[in-house]
This record gives sequence, structure tokens and C-alpha cells, in this order.
Amino acid sequence: MKLAIVRQSYTPFGGAERFVERAVEALNRSDLSLTIVARRWRGAPTHEVLRCDPFHLGRTWRDASFARCVQKLIADRRFDIVQSHERITGCDVFRAGDGIHATWLELRSRAGGSLSRLGQALSPWHRYTLAAEAAMFADPRLRAVICNSRMVRDDLARRFGLDSAKLHVIYNGIDLDDYSPALRDAHRSRVRQEQGVGEAAPVMLFVGSGFERKGVRALIDAAAMMRESGAQLWIIGKDKHRARYEAHARGAGVAGRVRFLGPQQDVRPYYGAADAFALPTLYDPFPNAALEALASGLPLVTSASCGASELVEPGRNGFVCDALDIPALARSLDALCAPGAARAMAAAARATAMPLSREAMADRLVALYRSLMA
Repeated sequence: MKLAIVRQSYTPFGGAERFVERAVEALNRSDLSLTIVARRWRGAPTHEVLRCDPFHLGRTWRDASFARCVQKLIADRRFDIVQSHERITGCDVFRAGDGIHATWLELRSRAGGSLSRLGQALSPWHRYTLAAEAAMFADPRLRAVICNSRMVRDDLARRFGLDSAKLHVIYNGIDLDDYSPALRDAHRSRVRQEQGVGEAAPVMLFVGSGFERKGVRALIDAAAMMRESGAQLWIIGKDKHRARYEAHARGAGVAGRVRFLGPQQDVRPYYGAADAFALPTLYDPFPNAALEALASGLPLVTSASCGASELVEPGRNGFVCDALDIPALARSLDALCAPGAARAMAAAARATAMPLSREAMADRLVALYRSLMA
């Protein structure tokens, strides 16, 4: 079976790229012939990489030119299945790993002001993306949509009227050996010493890039409202407006407790050093970082607009609150700062992640591909 996977670019800190890498590693164990179609990618000897890199200026031209290049390439090459991670018509399978753009804009408008809404309305890129999304879901050549959460599946069915038979929930998979509670013993003392933080200080960890969507401002505001004044918030990830968030932390009076650690090639030591994981995202279909944290034994505090909230049993392995309910977020974080509270949830957090291995994900993907070939 000849499978092409389309993803425009590789970013070493990107969740979608990590999903594709993990899927490719797992799928290489099957009898599939894999090809990656991308503008740029980190090449590997286990699969072919075809570059589609036409000239462009700006992100609207970038996405439109890449789509045209991919459409021409897949017409010239005979793949059995083309799975796209971009909004492109003509593909057999779309993985909605980035969620639904129309939904993200609605939720962003809820959190933003009038200038933000005006900017969205006037943006050529948003208009292009909305049109490309609608055209792709209306394309009769689209045979299956891989949803990484029930939240996305239900939203797709409601918004675009897609047949439920086309919608397949396949959760992200991770290496359960790489992410495990053993990280605590391996890294906790060293990382905390490097950060000048004592063993007993509660540490809440955030991992993600794109701070607006991921809820960093809400986390900073919640840190300012927490009763536990000794709690630390460590923020790992990149954002071009990082300085604004640092200024916001200073203005909220929590600059000494909120640490911006930048992007990290290996986040595992920080999972080992933290007590809990916080991701009050405005919208996220299913962040890999949430699953990594659970597998590492960290209880998860997230929002109802995050697909990973489907895995949370409040009070057992974490808490769920509205992305904009700062007092509720502060209460959830405070609850995990109580002596022994986070540790008491560690086993349940780990157990939640156990069924979501890379092998299980690959088995479900291959089963879907075979059903499409039948």
C-alpha cells in the first residue's frame, strides 16, 4: 500500500509534526510504503520525502501555492491513499489535528476585543483558510477524516454536516517508556537546583507554542489569584510576543514566580521536575503535551475547549474549567498545591495515558487505511 502524508513544514517544537513523526515511526513497522510531501522536512532513511516548495510571499500565497503544488504532484504520482494535514482538496484522508479554523476564530473572538475581531474579518489569510476548509469538507473525494478527539468529531458533524461514517476518532499516541513517572527520579532534583527552586515548592508546568491560543495570559492571571504564594509556573515554548507576556507577569506582580524557559528540544526533564501540568487553552483539538504530561504522572488542568479534557476525571487525574474563568483556574491550581495532592493523582494520570501508545495509534491508522482499500 502506497501512502502519502502531506504536511507543509517541519518545526521541531510543533505538535502536528511530532504526531507525524511518531506515526511514521510506528507505521514503518507495517507493510506500508510511506512518502512525506512537504516544503521542508527533517529527512530520514526510512521514508521518501518529496518537496513541494513553490515561491511565495506571505502566508496566504504560501498556503495556496503549496496546495496547488500538492494537487499536481498527487495527480502525477499514483498513491493508494493521500492523507493531508493541510486544508487541500483532492486528498483521500484529512487529519484534523489543527482542529476547525472556523471554530478557533469564534472562540478567539470571544476572548479578544473589537480590534482583534476586526483584524480577523479583514485578514486575507483567515478568509482563504475558511474557504479552503469549507471546500475540502465539501469535496466528494474526501473519504475519511481523522479526528484526534470526540470534541473535533462532534464539531465537524455539526458544522459541516459530515456523515458520521467518515469521521474516525484516533487519539494521539506516545512512547510510554519515554514519558513515564520515572522522569521524576531521574530529573526532579537536578532541574529544580538549576532553577533555584526547592523540592517542596509546587511547580505548575506549561508546554506549548502560540501563547494566545494556549492560554498563557489566563495562567498568569490565575497565578496572581492563587492562595499558594509559593507556587511556581514554568512556561516552555516559543511565541513572537513573549515580551508582552513577560510584561504582563510583571504587571500582575508574579514575575518572580512565572518563568519563561523558552523552547526546549527535550521537555522530559521538566515533566520530571513539575508537580502538575496546566493548559487552559482557548482551543486545542488534542495537544500532545497534555498526553505527555499524563503519561509522566502529572495531573492535568485544562479547559473544556481542549480535546484532552475528555480524558480528565475531575479530582482524580486533574481538573477542567472554562478557558476564561480565571478564578476557577486559580482554584484548580491551588487544589494541586495542597501537600500530597498532585502526587495522589499521579497513578491515575499515568493510567489514563496507558491505552494511548504509538503502537495502538498505528494499529488504528492501518485498520482505517485497509478499510479504505477494501
